[in-house]
Amino acid sequence: MLWSVLSAADPSPAPVTLDDAAQQANNAASWVEQNWSTWLSVGLRILLIVVIAAVLRTVVRRSLTRLIARMNRSAQAVEGTALGGLLVNAERRRQRSEAIGSVLRSVASFLILGTAALMVLGALNINLAPLLASAGVAGVALGFGARNLVTDFLSGVFMILEDQYGVGDSIDAGVASGEVIEVGLRVTKLRGDGGEIWYVRNGEIKRIGNLSQGWATAAVDVQVRPTEDLDRVREVIVETAAELAKDEPWNELLWGPVEVLGLDSVLLDSMVVRVSAKTMPGKALGVERELRWRIKQAFDRAGIRIVGGPAALGDEAAPGDATAGMAAPSALASPTSPQSLAASPIPSPATNLNK
Repeated sequence: MLWSVLSAADPSPAPVTLDDAAQQANNAASWVEQNWSTWLSVGLRILLIVVIAAVLRTVVRRSLTRLIARMNRSAQAVEGTALGGLLVNAERRRQRSEAIGSVLRSVASFLILGTAALMVLGALNINLAPLLASAGVAGVALGFGARNLVTDFLSGVFMILEDQYGVGDSIDAGVASGEVIEVGLRVTKLRGDGGEIWYVRNGEIKRIGNLSQGWATAAVDVQVRPTEDLDRVREVIVETAAELAKDEPWNELLWGPVEVLGLDSVLLDSMVVRVSAKTMPGKALGVERELRWRIKQAFDRAGIRIVGGPAALGDEAAPGDATAGMAAPSALASPTSPQSLAASPIPSPATNLNK
């Protein structure tokens, strides 16, 4: 009884005959025969797209690499010559060209591979409209979420393309200042005056003051006594500047004659003479120090006194009376004087009675 119930609940499948199997095989073969040409054409199209994309990407990347290498060789060829001294240094040009080449290679690879991927999806008869719409929405969301990163990247690209600064330049970026040791697409590294390293995001830099481009000005203020002869002061400074311009290595650092601009200010105890010179970028501080050193030595030899220096022997005060610093005698010093008696306290009545 139980066996009959189980048999009725789970009947055995109908046996497959040879005719049914042959029919299914014929249907599958006919379906493959009808679609094999389509599959072959689609496969060949996809293969051709992939091969062309790979070849084009390789050619473009190698062309960009050779172009960057040629730019670096041309920069190294003029390094050490008179023309190379006026151009940016080779290391700066190398880093700039490498950064530009990296950006161009990345952009080329993204465009080529992205286009190839879309063509492959189109060859597979996939509707690209929803995919492109989703990609657009995702791009907008990613742009809002990573806007600081995008801002840093774009700012770095434009800074490199416009050559606003490079490795070895001394810049004032507002948030930090120092010597540039590395320029990246997102972050710029600066070494401060105390040796610290600043990592500044390119998107945070709102203004840049490059202290290493063009030329610099070395300005020295010479303070002398108001009684000094100005013509003599000018003559000594001009002679000192002429000697400085002839000595090594100052003759290369000075890009113009040292000029005495004149009196900058006149006070009761001093007067300031302004001295200025055009120098190589970034070398103004060293020229100022050397110029001060030599002017001080020249003034000591010429007997010209600077403010704060030792007084001359003829200007020392003559010895005066020893009692000149003593106070005048006071009438209150004598207890019997009328002033002392008037200032003394009135005695009490008890004291008078005792007397």
